[in-house]
Amino acid sequence: MTTLDTHNPVTREPSPVKGWLAVLAVTLGIFSLMTSELLPVGLLTPIGSALDVSEGTAGLMVTVPGLVATASAPLVTVATGKIDRRIVLAVLIGIVGLANLASAFATSFAVVLVARFLIGISVGGFWSLAGGIALRLVPQRHVARATAVIFGGVETASVLGVPTGTFIGDLSGWRTAFGAVGVLGLISLTCMVILMPKVPAERTITFADLPKVFKGNSGVRAGIALTFLVITGHFLAYTFVRPILQDDGVADHLIGVLLLTFGIAGICGNFIVGALVAKRLRQTVMGISVVLTVAMVLLVLVGNTPLTAGAMMALWGLGYGAVPVTFQTWILHAAPDATEAASSLYVSTFNLSIALGALFGGLAVDSLSTTSVLWIGAAMALLALFVAAGTKRATADSCTGSAADTTA
Repeated sequence: MTTLDTHNPVTREPSPVKGWLAVLAVTLGIFSLMTSELLPVGLLTPIGSALDVSEGTAGLMVTVPGLVATASAPLVTVATGKIDRRIVLAVLIGIVGLANLASAFATSFAVVLVARFLIGISVGGFWSLAGGIALRLVPQRHVARATAVIFGGVETASVLGVPTGTFIGDLSGWRTAFGAVGVLGLISLTCMVILMPKVPAERTITFADLPKVFKGNSGVRAGIALTFLVITGHFLAYTFVRPILQDDGVADHLIGVLLLTFGIAGICGNFIVGALVAKRLRQTVMGISVVLTVAMVLLVLVGNTPLTAGAMMALWGLGYGAVPVTFQTWILHAAPDATEAASSLYVSTFNLSIALGALFGGLAVDSLSTTSVLWIGAAMALLALFVAAGTKRATADSCTGSAADTTA
């Protein structure tokens, strides 16, 4: 065996400064990517009116990329196994920029759906590859923090990207909002090309790895089930939050304010949960389920003024802001030796849940009532509580133990 010479300049660690600049470029990319996927949430009503489709049909703008991302997460990861990761990520984020610009100038809903299809390809592929890219960009001692920053782009897009896009849409029209996100995607592309080093492809997952990690790991199965229930329930209701708030008497110009309230509360939830997941992972998941259930039910019962609706949106945001980091932690720590395969399953499940939530929410809005999506979403969040409570303690403890090991 040959001993590695740590003083050899050829084998020295990546530069922290250059590595962190690359991490920030990837984070900006994933922020623009996820903002693109969720942008229609705050703009369903004006888009539907402009393109002459119902709000339920307009929800397909969330359903289509979610479904496509579900398939593209493993497909892109496997298909690009021999290509430099910088090139793959740059191409994917470039597609996002152009697709959003196409949506901004679209004259028919069909063109918008084609653009959303392309965004779905990029979402699945980019997210899967970005999850493990920090290991290649920064020194080992910075990997955990850099990974958290990258995934923070997902959370920040969820809690800030939508309200910001809604503000722009309310001020200047929904086309301007899509155009702004398109430009952001092209800026992300430029940053990646300039700031990221070459990242030669290493061993990637195969399709055979996916069923193996799912069948052979009860912690992964539990995490996938929890992700499906909570994310589907959330987006079943959240996709139609604009008409829900309008029914509560909230003026159009205040909806962006309430979504911003949701976003700020979400950031707080992310920071709060960061101190809990390492030692109390299962309890944290149960707490999230309770908060989401209560928020959706109360929004139906007492959210009949802008003030009370805003309070319920803040509670909802507090719960959802804690979701991505908590569930990502569960999945990664449940399969520490198969993180790429487990992450690919998680990304697929997350995006499938977004798609199904928007799809079934649209059906409920069109056939039942607007508030029906809140009751259904609350029921799914409550079911997740029972699933987490019924998860074998050994499974949850193994995840927590892995988290502690990783932290150490």
